[in-house]
Amino acid sequence: MKNKVLVAFSGGLDTSYCVVYLSKIMNMEVHAVTVNTGGFSADEIAAIERHALALGAATFTHIDETEHYYSSVVKYLIFGNVLKNNTYPLSVSAERIAQAAAIATHAKRLGINTIAHGSTGAGNDQVRFDMIFNIIHPTATILTPIRDQKLSRAVEIDFLTSHGVQMNFEKAAYSINKGLWGTSVGGKETLTSNLSLPESAWPTQMTKTEEEMVELTFERGELTAINGEQFGHPALAIQHLQEMAQPFGIGRDIHVGDTIIGIKGRVGFEAAAPMIIIKAHHLLEKHILTKSQLYWKDQLSMWYGNALHEGQFLDPTMRNIERFLDDTQLYVTGTVNVRLLPYRFELIGIESPHDLMNSKFGSYGEMNNGWTGDDVKGFTKIFGNQVAMYHLVHGEESRKS
Repeated sequence: MKNKVLVAFSGGLDTSYCVVYLSKIMNMEVHAVTVNTGGFSADEIAAIERHALALGAATFTHIDETEHYYSSVVKYLIFGNVLKNNTYPLSVSAERIAQAAAIATHAKRLGINTIAHGSTGAGNDQVRFDMIFNIIHPTATILTPIRDQKLSRAVEIDFLTSHGVQMNFEKAAYSINKGLWGTSVGGKETLTSNLSLPESAWPTQMTKTEEEMVELTFERGELTAINGEQFGHPALAIQHLQEMAQPFGIGRDIHVGDTIIGIKGRVGFEAAAPMIIIKAHHLLEKHILTKSQLYWKDQLSMWYGNALHEGQFLDPTMRNIERFLDDTQLYVTGTVNVRLLPYRFELIGIESPHDLMNSKFGSYGEMNNGWTGDDVKGFTKIFGNQVAMYHLVHGEESRKS
């Protein structure tokens, strides 16, 4: 009997190579599995299945992880307003975590003890997949043909062509990963420090030029309605906003960051909905949360985002932080108005019954209703008391630069 191997299959160049190599060269019984984290339509899943079977896979399985991916990962990236290096909404980092966990769980369920993925030896995905596979399915053997053979994309294309595989190799020049929380784009330009991606490389072309207004409704930190239309699940609202905003070219950027293995890396991404949601949610929070809540959210959210990016999602500390983030969202309810424009968006303002910018307490820069001028004079003396004592003790020297 042939040895069984479960292949994490996206249908792209790398995973196509894995199926052909493992089935035809290694003579293994390949079972392909695609985990949908909100990036594939039903037609695309059907096409991926046909492709997997044509390559030589014995079976194909589709796992729709979209709603679970939102509730276990994406929700907390919104609650934490997480942007890696103040730029990247962790589009691929986040979905790889959900995909790896689903694949390892599926392999255990099937009793398959060999798992393969198409990661290279230069990026972050190899660590994320390997680490989560090892934790969830510790007895499994992990195969990584692309990494182990140190293959270039050109070599992979030659191999597949020699085995009669027909696919769009021109499209394969760019590695595109699409999910609920954005799409990443990698290609020859992102391997450099000075080149930008060409217009043709972006999966969504810019087709909208006339501005649009959009009203986002949040309930306890979660996006529940757009322009008054309620959605049965926040993941559906995110997908709807993406369809509305991405044709403006909003959310395109190139992230430069430190990889888990210690080298610098660049990746292009288009993430209109994630960028709009994070910024709109953050604006709502600035009106509703206290100064200390905002401060500690920033500290913990940065740690949370970095740990998730590096594949440490199963660390119990992540659950501790998630409980804190959940608690901070108790009153984060209201609407945010946003103007959509070519390549950018503007946050107009918010309305919320929990807005702490409340006129009955005072208007910033104009008047106050909750204290007197004498109150402020006394408070100011106390507030600056220790610094005043420092300068009295040290004199002029203390004020020199």
